Amino acid sequence: MSVRDVFYDDADKYWQKVPATVDGMLGGFSHISNTDINGSTKFLRKFIRGPSAKTKSHRALDCGAGIGRITKRLLLPYFDYVDMVELNQDFLTEAKTFLGEHSNRVERYICCGLQDFTPESSRYDIIWCQWVLGHLTDTDLTDFFKRCRTGLAPGGLIIVKENVAATVKRDFDEQDSSYTRPRDELVELILRSGLIIVTEEKQKGFPKGIYDVIMFALRWP
Repeated sequence: MSVRDVFYDDADKYWQKVPATVDGMLGGFSHISNTDINGSTKFLRKFIRGPSAKTKSHRALDCGAGIGRITKRLLLPYFDYVDMVELNQDFLTEAKTFLGEHSNRVERYICCGLQDFTPESSRYDIIWCQWVLGHLTDTDLTDFFKRCRTGLAPGGLIIVKENVAATVKRDFDEQDSSYTRPRDELVELILRSGLIIVTEEKQKGFPKGIYDVIMFALRWP
């Protein structure tokens, strides 16, 4: 088994042991969920609401969707339809219960790792990637971004919301097999993919002692 295969296999094994709950999705930090959603909502609304909005709100994609925390609380209130892509089938199965009456507006429950996922052409107004890109190698991350280009509808955006390391070098979490990249390293990979950073904003209100979290809105030239 290659180093790359071990990297992904270890992550898969970790998530198989995680309970299909909001606390499980957030690694025991469910108490930050409201603050997270509020910050994401304010950020998202800049692009889909108001007279200067250039992005439509027909369909969004939730990447690394888990049981649908972001789908339910952030995306479904603003989009007609949402697709969810998630590696763990048990999470997708639980999502249908977690979403309740809203589940009928989730069109696709896609069981796939992002390293293997290719979105349908011109399908999404927003591709939302949060707390999942650390599970991709550098090469797979840039390749994923490039594949997302074809998946965006006209005026569409990729939104990235990720932890950033305060150190010069990336942190590696051996438990869940993921990287936390420094902000500059993440930006370098974004630009290497050919994307343009439209806006960058730090999440406010999180407790001290955890990683800073930055949101990026990205588009193609």
